[in-house]
Amino acid sequence: MVLCERMKLTTKGRYAVTAMLDVAIHASQGPISLSDISKRQSISLSYLEQLFSKLRQKNLVESVRGPGGGYRLSRDSSQIHVSEIIDAVNESVDATSCGGQGDCQQGEMCLTHHLWEDLSDQIHRFLSEISLECLITRSEIIQISKRQDMVENRSIELT
Repeated sequence: MVLCERMKLTTKGRYAVTAMLDVAIHASQGPISLSDISKRQSISLSYLEQLFSKLRQKNLVESVRGPGGGYRLSRDSSQIHVSEIIDAVNESVDATSCGGQGDCQQGEMCLTHHLWEDLSDQIHRFLSEISLECLITRSEIIQISKRQDMVENRSIELT
């Protein structure tokens, strides 16, 4: 059970992928504001600002200034992969107990270090095969996005 805790992707990586997916889903609406992403995805605006700074530095998004500004993908959603997003925010999916350092057992490498290192590599390869386009065409993601948009539209009408 401890292994599952170590393999868990951190909030930073999850939020970055979620936010990028939100931008991809709403790309036809023009630049997407961080406040809209924040409302739909329940991610703090200040946290999104930090993430998008890194995503912009890695050329995954472009910022558009002025009224109606926000962020848009820097290239087609089929050309942006989940692994790139996770890498851009300095995250890694690491199944080793030592963070890949090889000092798992009192400063020495444990018997299973290479097994967990190989698993980490497999996970990264898996995520590098999944583009944002693959995700936005999944029926369950389309349904969730529609629900989020309906909730957001209702809250706008109430204000």
